[in-house]
Amino acid sequence: MSISCRNLLVVDRGRQRLAVDHLEVADGETLAVLGPNGAGKSTLLRALVRLEPAATCGEVLLDGEPVAPRKLRTAAAAVLQRPVLQRASVLDNAAAGLRMRGMRQARARRLARPWLDALKIAHLADRHARTLSGGEAQRVAIARALAVQSKVLLLDEPFTGLDATTRADLIADLRAALDQSTAAVLLVTHDRDEGAALAHRTALLLQGRIRQLGATTYVLDAPADLDCAHLLGYTTRLPPELTGRDVLLVARPERCRLLPPGEAPARSAVVVSGTLRRVVPLGGTTRVDVDTAAGPIAVLTTTEVTAAPGDPLCVAVDGRNTRECPPPAICPRSD
Repeated sequence: MSISCRNLLVVDRGRQRLAVDHLEVADGETLAVLGPNGAGKSTLLRALVRLEPAATCGEVLLDGEPVAPRKLRTAAAAVLQRPVLQRASVLDNAAAGLRMRGMRQARARRLARPWLDALKIAHLADRHARTLSGGEAQRVAIARALAVQSKVLLLDEPFTGLDATTRADLIADLRAALDQSTAAVLLVTHDRDEGAALAHRTALLLQGRIRQLGATTYVLDAPADLDCAHLLGYTTRLPPELTGRDVLLVARPERCRLLPPGEAPARSAVVVSGTLRRVVPLGGTTRVDVDTAAGPIAVLTTTEVTAAPGDPLCVAVDGRNTRECPPPAICPRSD
């Protein structure tokens, strides 16, 4: 069952928080809505199931047909940033959604157990849920949502607060679990890597509006404008006055490198000159800020930096790692 909306508008105390002309998630598809904090991602989820307290108008449809709010909530299951678990066993928590829909306990437990297997927590079935780690608790919440086999699954930044290893493992197991589901899945996140791992398509939400929408691999690699580029990590700006080209280029800092003195750049490289502003160690990498005639740019490197503040530097970026970037604008969808 697909879920879609038309002319969805949320206004709170005279301020427009969300304006989405059209958005659809098909059966078996995962759509990531990627945006910074305050972009309206969680507002969109709440508006889709008519739980947004602010003034909301527009249509929400299931399989192309308008539906009442109560049916929307019955058709959808949600996983929140912080799992809310009952004072019960892991298995009983995973079965809780089925029990709320009127199913007898024995059958609910039987149907929920395979999802504990899918989320790699079957060995915790008899553990009290309040003794779990954050990652384990979130796995239980996901199993509970999947067990009801709802037509729509809403994921509201479900990996927030997890350490990197726990997060990576959970993303991999969730991807495998979603492959067993036919639900239309809407994932909201501020992390492009989560979208890349889980979503077939990605929408970029900025200031309450969808700025770009298309296949995930395309959207993450081809930002539609400068705002989209910044959201996707293309934060090093190379304007025409630095490159001698007639367009603004952007690049990810990790794709830039400091050119050692005397080394000739590759023929395809874009090279800019400047002076070292500062060096910031970041654990496995080092951030290098370089002052240029058009303002500072940033480089992330794993090599040792021996230059001192004020020393001249050259930054090189392989041309294949730059993107042409038009000014910000409301852009049409790109599929």
